[in-house]
Amino acid sequence: MATITVQPGAQLLVPPGGTRDWNAGLCGCMSDCKSLLCTYFGLPCMLCDLSRRTEECVCMTCCVPGGLIALRARIRTMGGIQGSVCKDCMVVSCCGPCSVCQMSRELDNMGL
Repeated sequence: MATITVQPGAQLLVPPGGTRDWNAGLCGCMSDCKSLLCTYFGLPCMLCDLSRRTEECVCMTCCVPGGLIALRARIRTMGGIQGSVCKDCMVVSCCGPCSVCQMSRELDNMGL
């Protein structure tokens, strides 16, 4: 009986810790007035848009406890961005709207 040591197709495209930093800083909201205004005046719509752009359920951020943290971790993983779930939790807890703007700018930079 053979032992499988490598799962076929289970390769990470980037290292687990990421290889780069966010394209825009957390407080760079003024560099993108569109995402700033959409987040400020329509946060629920902006959250649904971010979920849709990452191919998640649009209700995830409002129906799943910690959904915004999970969404931020997903965007980091998709983009190969350095960070941790603990840092994601701290950023979302302390600067939620700024993190939403940052995620939107990052998805724009990634072409999503």
